[in-house]
Amino acid sequence: MDTEAAQHTERDRSSDSPPGDEERSRSVRSSRPPSRPLIRPLTYAVACLAFLLLLSGLVMQPFLIPSTSMQPTLQVGDRVLVNKLAYRFGAEPRRGDVVVFDGEGSFVRERPEGDPVTGALHWAAASLGLAEPDESDFVKRVVGVGGDRVVVDGRGRLSVNGRRVEEGYLHPGDSASRVPFDAVVPEGKLWVMGDHRSRSSDSRDHLGSPGGGMVPVERVIGRADWIAWPLGRWGAPQRTDAFDGVRDATGAHG
Repeated sequence: MDTEAAQHTERDRSSDSPPGDEERSRSVRSSRPPSRPLIRPLTYAVACLAFLLLLSGLVMQPFLIPSTSMQPTLQVGDRVLVNKLAYRFGAEPRRGDVVVFDGEGSFVRERPEGDPVTGALHWAAASLGLAEPDESDFVKRVVGVGGDRVVVDGRGRLSVNGRRVEEGYLHPGDSASRVPFDAVVPEGKLWVMGDHRSRSSDSRDHLGSPGGGMVPVERVIGRADWIAWPLGRWGAPQRTDAFDGVRDATGAHG
């Protein structure tokens, strides 16, 4: 009897509740922001970011031009698309190509250490062309390939394998080099220089470095094939025929 009375009393209390309480309770529950609709856009965003980083790592990487060393071909702030497949299937850099390369061991002694988290964030931003590249990454023009003899005489004239090269892409007022040099490029290496010779630190300045200023072919990240930003400069960097008459070390045309 006591149990039945308690149940009865509980039902009575429940029935005595004001009718608006249940509606208010449902209203409060329904007013909570749903969490599931936020998951799908976030998932899409992460997937897109992962796809872009994969594309940048394997196929085409945006590269922010940080200096004046390649003017007038490339300007500060240009975003160039670097073709990472250009030299993946047996092809090698050719004279006149504008390439991006890792200068560790040739232009810099070693990659500077830093906080790994900050480094990962910077790598991701640089891979998307949103930040300046690593301090060990450079963009230059290939002037000599393996076996070439690259010479600049006292009058600032460039010759490769004994053939004079007229560099129409140089910054106005610049000569091939203010300082004469005579260098033979080892096999598997590259001699590179910037188009703005008076503002470029390149193979000339690293003759005394461990790599002798020569960049190993395997350190080349890719070829700068397209200027993607700003829109007013949209297009491929102008190709050069300056080296068309140069013969390689075996006597064949380069």
